[in-house]
Amino acid sequence: MTSIQGATVTITGGTGSFGSIMTEHLLARGIGEVRIFSRDEAKQDDMRRRLSDSRLQYFIGDVRDMDSVEAAVRGADFVFHAAALKQVPSCEFFPDQAVKTNVRGSHNIIEASAKVGVRSVVCLSTDKAVYPVNAMGMSKALMEKTAQAFARRNPTSQTVVSVTRYGNVMYSRGSVIPLFIQQLRQGEPLTLTEPSMTRFLMSLEESVHLVDHAFLHAEPGDLFVRKAPAATVDTLARAVASLLGDDDPDIRVIGTRHGEKLHETLLSREEMVTAEDQAQYFRVPLDARSLEYELYFEEGERRIARTEDFTSENTARLTVEETKELLMQLPEIQTLLAKAIA
Repeated sequence: MTSIQGATVTITGGTGSFGSIMTEHLLARGIGEVRIFSRDEAKQDDMRRRLSDSRLQYFIGDVRDMDSVEAAVRGADFVFHAAALKQVPSCEFFPDQAVKTNVRGSHNIIEASAKVGVRSVVCLSTDKAVYPVNAMGMSKALMEKTAQAFARRNPTSQTVVSVTRYGNVMYSRGSVIPLFIQQLRQGEPLTLTEPSMTRFLMSLEESVHLVDHAFLHAEPGDLFVRKAPAATVDTLARAVASLLGDDDPDIRVIGTRHGEKLHETLLSREEMVTAEDQAQYFRVPLDARSLEYELYFEEGERRIARTEDFTSENTARLTVEETKELLMQLPEIQTLLAKAIA
C-alpha cells in the first residue's frame, strides 16, 4: 500500500484525542471519506460543527455491539481502532468493563472488518500492555493478543491487522500537562505522584505518523513502536511551569497511585530480540509459530538474556530545557503562550 488518498477510513473512538487529530490529518491528505464511530452524540455534534466537512460521516454505536460495528466498517478501506477504556483508575474499579470494551470490542472490530473486506486494521495499544500491572494494561495486552491471534489463524486473509503501541501522548485527553497548567493558573502546587517516575513523551502528531506507517507498511500481525525520548515527572512539571514563567514551582508529592509503574516499557526484551529497526520506528513481526509445543519448550532463544527492554528509564532522557523545546512544538502550548503574550 502506497497511499490512503481517496480512501474511506473508519475511526472508532473518533471523537477522542487520537480520533480527532487523526481525522484532521486525513482530511488534509485528500481522504475520500472519514467515518466517525463512537457512543457520544454530543461530541459528534461538536465535531460536526467544528470541522464542517462533507467527507465526514457519523455513526452512533458501541464496539461491544457487532451490528453497529459492521455498519460502520462496511465499505471502508482502512479502520483505525482507537476506542477504549483508557483511564487506569476506572479500569481498576471496573475490570469487567475494560475487558468488554478493550478485548471483546476489539475482537468485534477485527472480525467485522475481515468479514466485509477491509484492507487494513490498525489497533491502538499502550506501553502499559507490556508487563502489565493494572487492569487497563492487561486488557490492552489481551487486545494485542487478539489482533495477533487473528493474523496467526488467518494467514490468507485480505485484511491486514496490525498494532501500534505508544507511550504517553502529550496533551491528550486525561494527560497530566493540562492538569499542571490548570494548577499553575489557579496558584495551586503541582501534584506529583513520584518525582523520579519516568514517562515516554510523544505528540499527537507523532502518534498519527505512527498509524500512517502501520497502514502503509504492516504485514499481518506486526507491532509498531515509535522511538521516543522520556523525562521524569519532576522534569515535565518544571518544564511546564517554566514555560508559564515559574522557574521554581511549588511541588507536592502525593504518592504513587494504585496500578501505576515507576517506569514504562514500550518493548520487552523478548520483542527487542526480533525487532527490526526502521529508523524512527521498531517493527516487531508476528510470532507465527503453530501450537507445536516443542517450539516453545525445546527450542529456546539465547539472545533474550543479552537484550534489554526498551523503557522510559533507558531511552534518551530529556532535561528541563529539552522538555520545554519538545512542549513548544505542541499547538496547544503555542496557542497558550501566544495568548499570554497578547
